[in-house]
Amino acid sequence: MGSLVKGGRVGGRGDATTVVVTGGSGFVGSHLVRRLLERGYRVRTTVRSTANAAKVRPLWEMQEAFPGRLTLFEADLLTEGSFDEAFRGCPVVFHVASPFLMPERIRDARRDVVDPALLGTRNVLASIERAPEVRTLVFTSTVGAVFGDYADVRHMDGQVLSERYFNTTSTAGNNPYHYAKTVAERAAWDAEATQDRWRMVSLNPGLILGPSLTPASESGSLFLLDELFKGYFCYGAPDFSFTTADVRDVADAHIAAAENPGAKGRYIVAAATMTSFHQMARIIRTRHPYDPRLPRTALPHWPVRVLGPAFGLTQDYIGKHLGIRFRVDNRRGIDELGLTYRPVSETLLDHYESWRARRRDQG
Repeated sequence: MGSLVKGGRVGGRGDATTVVVTGGSGFVGSHLVRRLLERGYRVRTTVRSTANAAKVRPLWEMQEAFPGRLTLFEADLLTEGSFDEAFRGCPVVFHVASPFLMPERIRDARRDVVDPALLGTRNVLASIERAPEVRTLVFTSTVGAVFGDYADVRHMDGQVLSERYFNTTSTAGNNPYHYAKTVAERAAWDAEATQDRWRMVSLNPGLILGPSLTPASESGSLFLLDELFKGYFCYGAPDFSFTTADVRDVADAHIAAAENPGAKGRYIVAAATMTSFHQMARIIRTRHPYDPRLPRTALPHWPVRVLGPAFGLTQDYIGKHLGIRFRVDNRRGIDELGLTYRPVSETLLDHYESWRARRRDQG
């Protein structure tokens, strides 16, 4: 892999390339900031408020560990021009900031999810236009911009998930997070097509799991497995599966996309095979064999279909997700970016230990 750092890795001469990460206090953003610092970059990162000590403390700790190399800027996705100062003079922008809320936490889909993703992306793009030094935009999207429901993958070639497809089934009312990320990514591609000064690379990770550097993060990916860990499925795991990616692998994929001048288009960042709730429980029980909260059996489909609506699952959702698995074509990232993937067992065990530590810290 090439390097954006002048003369290779920084050896102490202070000649590092400066790059910017939006949303540095988030789950993915904080890992990306740390990986960049470890590779010798100077990093600017934006946060909504530097006064939120719980969210910003991990970044303060990175400032102490890497003196003079990390600068924090306040910027709001919905405020035009708020990214201008941070982007000035930076050849690379990593646009990571975007809300990921669980459905039950969404009160107004357009206000809570769609506007921050779409309007925020437009404001970031406008700031890039005003920063002539920017040459590369690495855009954090999701596999949810490739498909809306699992059933959509049945219509793809070979029923294999591929970057060649865009989500056409989600709406603000049905799966607003996937819809928001789809329209935001499309807006970014539209902007990229109108000019030739900067190139864009989109990363489309699966469900991002792994250890968290930010205990105060509100990322839905951190809480999605809460019900499994808290024992909601102790009687048996429903047959739902997930495309997964380790947060550390996702961070490395961002850096590889920026450092490889030939990188272009979209890259799915996810394991080639999906992982079910039951498989997750089995993996965690290898280290915690006597945890009574973890299910030991997989539920048949019929009780999920009967009882699912009582737990907020519509029959439409159940029909388009229950028992559906598909393969993931992640070859572009492996072949072109040199990506390697941690075993899902390592990711899940680290995620679980991080979740337990966070629970201890909270009380």
